[in-house]
Amino acid sequence: MSQAAAPVYLSVERAMEFIGDAHGVLSLLNTLHQTLGEDLPKIQAMLDKDDMHGFNRLLHQLKGFTPVFCVDSLVEWVVRVEGLSKHGDWTDIRAAYSQLAPQLEQLRTEVATHLRLHPPV
Repeated sequence: MSQAAAPVYLSVERAMEFIGDAHGVLSLLNTLHQTLGEDLPKIQAMLDKDDMHGFNRLLHQLKGFTPVFCVDSLVEWVVRVEGLSKHGDWTDIRAAYSQLAPQLEQLRTEVATHLRLHPPV
């Protein structure tokens, strides 16, 4: 049986520091997984439609999860792209999000793996 690869972007230890108990972490991880699954396609759709307001709103909501669950490098990327979406040029925003999107998808996969390996009791 192969072991799951160590997470690159998910930090359960950080979540435990913020939340304080394993049940709370799993509950919020479940919410994060659902949010990523629903919002990542919406974020891309907003970008495709040049809907800067919608794009910024969804990224802003996602930014709220990152300090709790993610390593600093991903938190910084989300903050950078969300800030750029407030005042930046669409070309720059698209380029920045094209680098961020695979990281967010990887985070979604890491959360799903963690939830599969540690189902709520």
